Amino acid sequence: MAWVVIAVILLLVFLIRRKFSMIPKGLQNFFESIFEFALNMMDSVTGNRALSYKFFPVVMTIFIFVFFSNLIEIVPGLGTIGLWEAHEGKTILVPFIRSSSADLNVTLAIALVSVLATQILGIAALGFFKYAGKFIVPPWKSPYVVGTFVGLLELVAEVAKIVSFSFRLFGNIFAGEVLLTVALFLVPYIVPLPFLFLEIFVGLVQAVVFSMLTLVFMKMAVTEHEEHAH
Repeated sequence: MAWVVIAVILLLVFLIRRKFSMIPKGLQNFFESIFEFALNMMDSVTGNRALSYKFFPVVMTIFIFVFFSNLIEIVPGLGTIGLWEAHEGKTILVPFIRSSSADLNVTLAIALVSVLATQILGIAALGFFKYAGKFIVPPWKSPYVVGTFVGLLELVAEVAKIVSFSFRLFGNIFAGEVLLTVALFLVPYIVPLPFLFLEIFVGLVQAVVFSMLTLVFMKMAVTEHEEHAH
């Protein structure tokens, strides 16, 4: 559930904020090290620390939310503790808690945030009409009909990002949730442990992929602006 993820993140923020100091130590030092590592990774894509700072809030928020959403998948009893309800003549288990990333509505919402944030940053960098010119090219302007066709493909690609993002994350996490549920039912003790560690790794990889792709698209959205600035 998304609200569980948000509650955990807010709790961590409260704990760090409560003991915030200019000389970091403990939990603050740990998270500052992670953020510095993340900024260095972003620099390798943007090539510019100023751009990394600009993109950092969106990219890191997506990473943290997706990662914690994926971690919920390994909570003991997840997907196996709930109520049995009748549905279309069949009795199914409705779990009390399940990974929010295994819900297509949540992954679709994250994908929308990623793509919309990219468009907003592109418009802010290039201006509305210049940015819209990437997608809407009149057929009487060079490169004429080819430019119009390429512009339409760019527009379709922006919509495809939403579908690709949401289904990639949903598919990976939902499949892992089903695997863990089946393993826990069949062999409930030692055997599922390797799958738990595998799902932690997959959850981390998916969070990194989702956030880094968002970063790449943001960089592409403002590249022309950066080139003209130089």
